[in-house]
Amino acid sequence: MDNNNQPNKSQLRFVTWGSINDGKSTLVERLLSEAAKTTSDRHNFIVADAPGNEIYTPEMITDASNADIAIVLCDADEGIQKQTRRHAYVLATLGIKHIVLAVNKMDVNDYSEAVFNDIVIDFNEYAEQLEFDTITAIPVSALKGDNVSSKSDATPWYDGTTLLSHLETVKVDNESRRNAPFRMPVQSANSVNADTLGFYGTIVSGSVKPGDALRIAPSGKSGTIDRVIENDADLTQAVAGQSVTLTLKGNVVLEVGDVLASTEMPISAADQFETTIVWMSEDALLPGRPYLLKLGTKTVVATITDIKHKVHVNTLSQLAAKQLESNDIAVCNISTGQQVAYDAFSENSDTGGFTLIDRETNNTVGAGMVHFALRRSDNIHMQAVDVDKQARSTMKNQKACVVWLTGLSGSGKSTVANIVERKLAAMGQHTYLLDGDNVRHGLNKDLGFTDADRVENIRRIGEVAKLMVDSGLIVMTAFISPFRSERGLARSLVDEGEFIEVHVDTPLEIAESRDPKGLYKKARRGELKNFTGIDSPYEEPENPEIKIDTGKHSAEEAADIVIEELSKGGLLG
Repeated sequence: MDNNNQPNKSQLRFVTWGSINDGKSTLVERLLSEAAKTTSDRHNFIVADAPGNEIYTPEMITDASNADIAIVLCDADEGIQKQTRRHAYVLATLGIKHIVLAVNKMDVNDYSEAVFNDIVIDFNEYAEQLEFDTITAIPVSALKGDNVSSKSDATPWYDGTTLLSHLETVKVDNESRRNAPFRMPVQSANSVNADTLGFYGTIVSGSVKPGDALRIAPSGKSGTIDRVIENDADLTQAVAGQSVTLTLKGNVVLEVGDVLASTEMPISAADQFETTIVWMSEDALLPGRPYLLKLGTKTVVATITDIKHKVHVNTLSQLAAKQLESNDIAVCNISTGQQVAYDAFSENSDTGGFTLIDRETNNTVGAGMVHFALRRSDNIHMQAVDVDKQARSTMKNQKACVVWLTGLSGSGKSTVANIVERKLAAMGQHTYLLDGDNVRHGLNKDLGFTDADRVENIRRIGEVAKLMVDSGLIVMTAFISPFRSERGLARSLVDEGEFIEVHVDTPLEIAESRDPKGLYKKARRGELKNFTGIDSPYEEPENPEIKIDTGKHSAEEAADIVIEELSKGGLLG
């Protein structure tokens, strides 16, 4: 919503955050209606009226990160609630410096000065620990209009400003983004003419003109602007907020997600960061689970490697956590599958803010702010070697790959994998078998069977399998690996065609009837928690390379099916 009926005014962007039924929409509608009548030439208002729910959304986070000021509403008859504190903390984290505490529904409490003062004291005591520049508390009634646009006779004890007057006098820095270092994430590449490729995107900060020298991240390439084009017209300059096509001198090739930046103040690139994450999904965030991270126009695979601490929003104390639940806020280390260009969020919210996306559902599940790159990201580099995977595979007269057997406990995975390896060894192939139980005696002996531990278990196995593939081996793995996302991560670690997913598809009733280790009986008696198929889910592969029903095939027959498919795929010597 806005009141842009007077284009000569400067623009003030504000967000309204509160709780359910706190009158945000009523307040905003009244505020904009009154603002449209004013003759003041101070501001046009652009407002994001957040939904009155308890769950943050990507839109709320984006709107707040771009706002000049935030209005936090609380009800006079309820006071400062946990969600009010959470809002304040998130707004501070997003870099908002100016807050209006609108104490609404004053009419419900007969416009009590004592009630108002108690609420203001409570909020200010909490906000002392945050880094707001100004906090302005105003007693209002959205329903009756008290102190929204004109002073109310019902609050003679209040000698402050009205909400409208306060917003109209807030200093707006409309030039900060234009004066910031130049940044433009590449959104697409288009042919300008038969000989020239242009790179399209929105300038998120700074300005650019023909002749400017650029540094491109994360590649580190250099370039010089040849033309700046908007709507087929050449510009002498473009500034933050404009969507333009840039052409570069010479044959410089860029990719979607690259960021064009000034050489004087280039943008950094890294693959490990400390961040603050606001988790939005009802499904828990689990360290080690792969998500998609979108920063600017670049999307990469990412994992949370460490939850350093969760924030208790009432006390701002730091809490240990192994996972994050909906609405949790935490400082986390994160690792991306490849380098991405970034600024610290405090310096540039567009190039320092990101979203996390569930790889299976494509739903946005979290929002994050980059603090800084981890030192290890700068200090650790891949060492070039002369003998590579291809050479090692050639010496073994085979193609390296991972044969990943997944299925319920008792499905026959380990039995089939063992027979496959035995037969491949007899054929002269070079193999190694990673079995779930065996690995938990050593590498993963510190892990239990919670969802978080299962994710970490498979993450480690995926990394080990990757190293073994690099050595030229045919790697057999036999793990329940119940979650698609973790199997997807293991697949992403090796090259195309090197991951053969084998679904050992055994119905639960058959697997349970076998029960070679007595685990199903324990799970049914409640003695074994988080057991796959009983009280923990198994997500069946959607498109496995091989699917075997061990209810119809013996273990020997199943092994032959696997070997036949490997041979057809040209993986065997």
